[in-house]
Amino acid sequence: MQPAQRVSQFGESTIRDMTRLALKHNAINLSQGYPDFDPPDAVLAAAAAAIQSGANQYTVTWGYPALRHKLAEIYSAQLGWPVDPDLHVTVTCGVTEGIVVAMMALLNPGDEILIPEPAHENFRPEALMIGAMPVAVPLSAPQYRLDPERLAAAITPRTRALLLNTPHNPTGRVFDEEELAGVIDLVEKYDLALITDEIYNHILYDGRIHVPPGSRAALRDRTITVGGFGKTYAMTGWRLGYVIAPTALATAVHRMHDYLTICAPTPLQAAAVVALELPESHYTQMTADYHARRDLMMGYLEAVGFVASLPEGAYYTMADFSQIQIPQARWDAMTFARWMTETVGVAVVPGTSFYSLPGYGNQSVRFAFPKRLETLRRAGDRLAGMT
Repeated sequence: MQPAQRVSQFGESTIRDMTRLALKHNAINLSQGYPDFDPPDAVLAAAAAAIQSGANQYTVTWGYPALRHKLAEIYSAQLGWPVDPDLHVTVTCGVTEGIVVAMMALLNPGDEILIPEPAHENFRPEALMIGAMPVAVPLSAPQYRLDPERLAAAITPRTRALLLNTPHNPTGRVFDEEELAGVIDLVEKYDLALITDEIYNHILYDGRIHVPPGSRAALRDRTITVGGFGKTYAMTGWRLGYVIAPTALATAVHRMHDYLTICAPTPLQAAAVVALELPESHYTQMTADYHARRDLMMGYLEAVGFVASLPEGAYYTMADFSQIQIPQARWDAMTFARWMTETVGVAVVPGTSFYSLPGYGNQSVRFAFPKRLETLRRAGDRLAGMT
């Protein structure tokens, strides 16, 4: 017996492999992007109460009704069109499933989807698994700006969609108005659909405010917006995401999700309603906390000799290690990342895992910093020992 051909097109996740390596060597895990602190107490209490009160069976396939209504209220205001909770909202098992069902709703076998790289390593396999063709378009370090000419040059008669992640993982970029104007021109000119991964929409720095790309008038009917709860509320293991799809695609998204996972966990969906009702003070404090984490992390990297751009959003930075005055700085990214995990005791992700394009990312690693300050300080002490 032989496995299906699609399995040979990609390997296992490097990010999750680095977490396993971190556990093996008791390294501080700055590789996989999850917090080492719990969700808000009110949300934990709501989940426990939901379980105890009997919310333990299937809910409506496309989401717990109260959660869909709350999401419809929020996104009607954010997107500028009336989001119907019964038609346009689908609650998924994480953003990962949300992007899969968006691709399945949009793409036929052989269709192409543009993916700016560096990109989360899930994106390419997700396209391949449904028979679509991911087409990588590079974002050049250190600015990592969207280049409309590069995007346009990658378009063929088979191109159907563009996948856009902002705030961006792994670079920390927040694509600005000039870049988004280029996206609008591109998708209109070539009649493309847009899938957006907006999981970090509440983690922003230096006064930035997230504006969903799908709120632009030109993009409203051609954008599938994907978001989630894991990063904002420190609940990555709850696997809760959602898709907001325009009418023309909403039924297809429902149908794909229905047969893929049936529904996301019911009691956790009930608790997510409480998360969305947290006061504004929660987000104010979270923003202040992430500024402190970012600034502490960037200070440690600069002191060692890493060259990294200041994140504008999300909780990652891509750091070039080639200028550090140690022999290991001449190694490739994978060897360097494994050495950092096994010997230095700080787990990171090799930059090459975010590219399918050859020659990119081989002198960089990604640091994730959604950690308690004491965790980051311990990591800083270990990093200082590198030199």
